[in-house]
Formats: sequence, C-alpha cells, structure tokens
Amino acid sequence: MKRLRWDAPDPPRKMPKHPYRDSALIYGALALVVVLLAFLTGGGVLRAVVYAALVFVAATAWSWRSWRNREREEKRISKAERGER
Repeated sequence: MKRLRWDAPDPPRKMPKHPYRDSALIYGALALVVVLLAFLTGGGVLRAVVYAALVFVAATAWSWRSWRNREREEKRISKAERGER
C-alpha cells in the first residue's frame, strides 16, 4: 500500500559564501532595530541595549555553532563518499 506524502523533501541547500559574517550582520541589524524601536517609542533605551546585546550574543553563538556542525557533517559525508576515514 502506497502512503501519501503531503510534504516534499527539502532540497539540499548550499552553504553561503560567508555564513558567519552574514549571521552576525543579520542579528546585529535586528538588535539595532530593537534599540531604535525603544528610542522611538520612549522606552528604556539602556535596557533595550542590554537585552539586544544579550540576544545578539546568544543568537550569533547558536547560528555559528549550527554552521560549524553543518560544515563538519558535510566534511564527514564527503570523506565517506570518497572512502576515507
């Protein structure tokens, strides 16, 4: 009996040229937006800077770890395809 699959498998995505830099730039821009919104709405700018910095560090570290794990996995797969250990 054939089962229906509603979702197509995701095609493999290529690594960006500069994944670490791109991640840091995106999260930095988002942190800047948070601080700018706090300033424009009259909120606590100092508190917004602190929270934005903490979230920036956490998100950047997470994405860098994910990129590193992906690089290791791709390297492991390419070695396995070539028959290396």
